[in-house]
Amino acid sequence: MTIRHIKIFLAVCAQDCNVTRAAESLHMSQPAVSLALKELEEYYGTVLFERSGRRLVLAEAGQRFLEYSRNIASLFDDMEEHMMKWDTEGPIRVGASITIGSLFLPDYVSAYSARYPKTPVRALIAPGELLEEKILNDELDFALVEGTVHETRLEVHTYMRDRLAMVARPSEKYIENRTIPIEQLRTMHFLLREKGSGTREVFDHAMEKTGFSIEPVWEAYSTTALINAVRKGIGVSVLPYRMAAQHIRKGQLIELIPEGLDLRRNFHVIYQKKRHLSEAARRFITLCINYEMDYPMSTLNDAEI
Repeated sequence: MTIRHIKIFLAVCAQDCNVTRAAESLHMSQPAVSLALKELEEYYGTVLFERSGRRLVLAEAGQRFLEYSRNIASLFDDMEEHMMKWDTEGPIRVGASITIGSLFLPDYVSAYSARYPKTPVRALIAPGELLEEKILNDELDFALVEGTVHETRLEVHTYMRDRLAMVARPSEKYIENRTIPIEQLRTMHFLLREKGSGTREVFDHAMEKTGFSIEPVWEAYSTTALINAVRKGIGVSVLPYRMAAQHIRKGQLIELIPEGLDLRRNFHVIYQKKRHLSEAARRFITLCINYEMDYPMSTLNDAEI
């Protein structure tokens, strides 16, 4: 017994048990329809139709089978409709590291949902190493991360360029000369993101190239906590430029230029090697790549990060 048998049975019932009209509606021959009904009765070992003169009428078993058939056919059609659209309208499971998730992902999702309102987007904002693990466990389709990608089983593609900014509270000595000799960094109090964050990794790697490292006096998961501490004069910090930009524009922070320190970095999209990405996922990634050409640069509100 197949869904074909059920649909033939339903067509016969819809035509008041007239096999000839059912065959015409299905573009089948009458013998083929009659054979399908016979196969159904043999399969279940019961009579679905009884003869009343030259007409067929539903037997009691046929009435019960009609109820089941309607439910099954409706469920099957619903499955067909949704599964056929799964690649373009199925849910997207996207991860984002904390900086990207705080500053960019809300705009990405908003723009994507406006274009493709039928495609739900499920997001996870977390440290990069956890996102890598989630992708490998098939709990995420892809992720947007900054910094180093550690897992070799992942495809890594750069989708945007970015940089960090060293910031301090405005003071006479920094306003007069914002350029900082690299050796002077040894004497400064640094307030940094936690170990393992993309921002921290970029800074640590840049410092390694200078031949020494920095031991921070503060570490924080929250960029807002670091900004507030810098504004109080507790020390200097290294933050994503786009997160510090509005505070620099308002004169609350000043950007320092450390000599010879390269704080440029890339944002990456990562996913499992050889994994099929749905059309919906590919469209989301394309939106991220083209976002700054299609939309104004995001700005960060004073919400906690």
